[in-house]
Amino acid sequence: MDLFYFILISFGITQILVHATIFNKIRPEHHFFHCSMCVGFWVGVFLVLINPLTELINFRLNLVNALCMGWLSSGTSYVLSNLFGDFGIRIDKGEE
Repeated sequence: MDLFYFILISFGITQILVHATIFNKIRPEHHFFHCSMCVGFWVGVFLVLINPLTELINFRLNLVNALCMGWLSSGTSYVLSNLFGDFGIRIDKGEE
């Protein structure tokens, strides 16, 4: 269950950092800050670092876990951001 919570938390934080209009004035224009895969990695690493401060997720704090959770957060944030949009599940109709 920790892994499920981790994925949902990292996706939520990543979506807020990348897409929330509240950050438009302070979000740099660099591509990195508009990429859910890039920001997702660092969100995952951040969550592992604050892991000792929460009881919601519980992983050992070490370099390998930080990297693995960063990669997991990056991948799942990218996939989920491509599956879900502001109006629910994205459905591409393709070319006719």
